[in-house]
Amino acid sequence: MKLTKEIKTAILVITSILLFIWGYSFLKGTDILTNYSTFYVEYEEVEGLVVSAPVTINGYVIGQVKSITFKDKITWKPIVEIQIHEQYSIPKSSTALIYEPGLIGGKMIQIIPGTENAAIMALSGDYLNGDIKNGLTALVSEKLEPLKEKIEKVMLSTDVLLNNLNEMLDDKTKQNLKNSIAKLNETLTEFSQTSKSVNAMLADNKSKINSSLTNFEKTSENMVKISDSLAAVNIKQTAEKLEKTLANVDKIIADLENGNGSMGKLLKDDKMYNNFTKASKELELLLEDVRLNPTRYINVSLFGKKNKPYESPAETESTPIKN
Repeated sequence: MKLTKEIKTAILVITSILLFIWGYSFLKGTDILTNYSTFYVEYEEVEGLVVSAPVTINGYVIGQVKSITFKDKITWKPIVEIQIHEQYSIPKSSTALIYEPGLIGGKMIQIIPGTENAAIMALSGDYLNGDIKNGLTALVSEKLEPLKEKIEKVMLSTDVLLNNLNEMLDDKTKQNLKNSIAKLNETLTEFSQTSKSVNAMLADNKSKINSSLTNFEKTSENMVKISDSLAAVNIKQTAEKLEKTLANVDKIIADLENGNGSMGKLLKDDKMYNNFTKASKELELLLEDVRLNPTRYINVSLFGKKNKPYESPAETESTPIKN
């Protein structure tokens, strides 16, 4: 069978139209050679979701967004139509979550398979549960909102502070501030000169300072030696001897208080004390008589003069000794 030019031309045109339709659908994300299951999801808002956005499960693309329409003109709730390859069956309790994979990639829909009645699969034309996951931009905005409020308060406080500062810094205050800065500069200059003088003095007396430090070092070494010597002393033995000595002293004091021994009896025995006092008095009388009548005890007379009879010192008036 011989084909005419008209038939060849018609076949070419029909093939071109079919290829154009297929290419256009492919660029829109729809493969006309593949069978899809259609599902619908109702959202409060779509947050920048566009037609032909990928539909994924665990990051793997299984379909795309077919269209976005509104439920009605009262609530204006968007209805998203999604297409999923027929080879992928999902539970009817699954959730279609709108999420943002990155800052540039745009919005996508992630199918989260439901665990409740997982054996019941969704059929083409069913409605799935819808949910929205805040993207990175929304999260950053939520975090920055409190910071924004704080910055605004700080800026307001700063503005008030600057206004008060401008009101406070009148011409007189500015002049006083300038004078204070000038005096501070003079003080710093004098301090610099004083520092130079101190450095010069330290340089002139460097040898003396070194000598003083050397002497101090020697003194420290001597103190260390003294400390070592004190540490070498048997402090324990010395303390034991001191303890024994104190014990003996306590014993002596106790004997004195109890009237033991000669000293104790002298302190505690009234009779012995009276005898001792009486003997002392008699010795005093004897010495007084020797002073008044020495010839009674020492006879050196050459002419045989008789001794005077003894008279009690109490009956004789004592005469003062002439120097």
